[in-house]
Amino acid sequence: MASAQGFASLTELSFSYSSCNSLLSCRVFVPETCKNLWGRTGARVCPIICCKQENPNFVVAKSSKFREFRLFASVQLDQFLTSDDKDEMSEGFFEAIEELERMAREPSDVLEEMNDRLSARELQLVLVYFSQEGRDSWCALEVFEWLRKENRVDKETMELMVSLMCSWVKKLIEGEHDVADVVDLLVDMDCVGLKPSFSMMEKVISLYWEMGEKARAVMFVKDVLRRGIAYLDDDGDVHKGGPTGYLAWKMMIDGNYMGAVKLVVDLRESGLKPEVYSYVIAMTAAVKELNEFAKALRKLKGFGRAGMIAELDIKNIQLIEKYQSDLLADGIRLSNWVIQEGSSSLHGVVHERLLAMYICAGRGPEAERQLWEMKLVGKEADGDLYDIVLAICASQKEDSAISRLLTRVEVTSSLRKRKSLSWLLRGYIKGGHFDNAAETVVKMLDLGLSPDYLDRAAVLQGLRKKIQRTGSVETYFKLCKRLSDCNLIGPCLVYLYIKKYKLWIVKMI
Repeated sequence: MASAQGFASLTELSFSYSSCNSLLSCRVFVPETCKNLWGRTGARVCPIICCKQENPNFVVAKSSKFREFRLFASVQLDQFLTSDDKDEMSEGFFEAIEELERMAREPSDVLEEMNDRLSARELQLVLVYFSQEGRDSWCALEVFEWLRKENRVDKETMELMVSLMCSWVKKLIEGEHDVADVVDLLVDMDCVGLKPSFSMMEKVISLYWEMGEKARAVMFVKDVLRRGIAYLDDDGDVHKGGPTGYLAWKMMIDGNYMGAVKLVVDLRESGLKPEVYSYVIAMTAAVKELNEFAKALRKLKGFGRAGMIAELDIKNIQLIEKYQSDLLADGIRLSNWVIQEGSSSLHGVVHERLLAMYICAGRGPEAERQLWEMKLVGKEADGDLYDIVLAICASQKEDSAISRLLTRVEVTSSLRKRKSLSWLLRGYIKGGHFDNAAETVVKMLDLGLSPDYLDRAAVLQGLRKKIQRTGSVETYFKLCKRLSDCNLIGPCLVYLYIKKYKLWIVKMI
C-alpha cells in the first residue's frame, strides 16, 4: 500500500482555489476496494471541492483547435505546467477528460481503454484537473487507484497526489468543516491505497492547534482512534506516539501537563486504544506536573516561614496530598498499560519515569524500589539519582532503604563516596534528624572525608537547639571534640546550668 508522506510539496505546487459555497454529491462510481468498506456501492465524494455544477469557468470545450487553450484557462495549473507540457498535450488527454466528465462509465474503464494513448505526465494532469474546486474530487481518487493497480504510480505522481490530498485537508480545516469530514477524507485516502502518513496527522492537529481549535484537535484524535485509521511514519514504521501522543506533546509544550495526562487516561478509559508510546508521553507530562507542583509548594512554604502568608492548615495539607496521590495513581495506571500492551524494551523507560515521579513527590521507599527495578531490566540509573533518593530516604529516616543504598556507596571512589554521604547528611538535616546527622559527620571524618562547612554548622546548630529542648549534651560534646581533633573548629567553651543547685559548669572542648 502506498504511503502519503510529507507536506513540503503542497507549498511548492501552490495550488489556488476559489471559495466553495456548498458540498454536493455528484458521482456514482465507487472503487471495488471500497465496496466492502462502505457496505454499498453508493456515491462517495471527497467533501471538499464538489461545488457549483454550473460554473462557466470550468467548462471543457468541444473538440476544436481552441479546446486546449480553453482547458488550460479553466484549470489553474500555471505553476505546475511548463510551456513544453502545453505543446505536447495529445488529443487523447482531452478525450479522456471529456469522457470522465460525462460520468457515463466507470473511470477505470475509461482509463483502461485509453491507457496506451496517455503519457505519465497526462495522467498526472488528469489528477490535477479533477482536484480543482468545482470538479468531482472523488474522480481524482478513482484515477489514482487505477494508476496504483496498473503500477503506474512513480515518485512524482505520489508526491503530486499527496500534495492534492494535503491541500484538501487544509482547506477543510480552514473552512471550519466538521471534524468528521476531515477524518472521512483520510478514510477515502486509505480506501484507494494512499495510506496517510503520520506527518499528515501531525499537520491536522497542528492546524487545529494554531487556529485555537483545541477541542476540535481532541475530537479529531478521538475519531481517528474510533475508526482505527492506520498510518505510517516517514520511515514506513508505525509511529511511536501516534496522534494521541502528538496531541499530548502539544499540550505539554503549552505547559498544560495535567491536560496531557488526563487526555491519554480518559481516551484509554473510554474504551479507545491510544498508541502505547502515548502512555510514556503522558507519564513524562505527569513528571513535569509533579515537578512544577513541588516547586510551587516549596515557594508557598517559604512564604509561610517568612510570615508573608498563613501557615498551611490541615485541610490544605490534605488537599495537597490528595492532588499528588491522584497524579501518582494516574502515572501508575499509565505504567501498567505500557507493560501490558508494549514490548519489554519500554520497561526501563517506564521505571525511569516512575522514579522521577516518586522523586518529585518525595516518596523515598517507592523511588528506591524503582532504582532496583531499573537495574533488573538492564537500565542502570545515574549515580546522582541514587544520591537524591538516599537524601529523601534520610529525611524520612527510612533506615532499611538507607542501608541498602549505602551498600552501593562502599565500593565507589572517595570522590563519589564523599558526594553520596554529603547527600545523606543533608537529608538528615532537612528531616531534623540531627543525631543521625552527627553520626554521618563522624563517619565521613573516619573515612578521611571532610564535610562542607555549611553542613557542619547546620548539624551543630541543630544539636544546640536539641539541647535546649531535651538537655542532652552528649552528642554535641562528642561531635565538637571530633571536629576539634580534625582542626575543623577551634577550642570552645560549653556552659551548663544546673537549676536544682543553681550551679554553672564551664568546660573547654
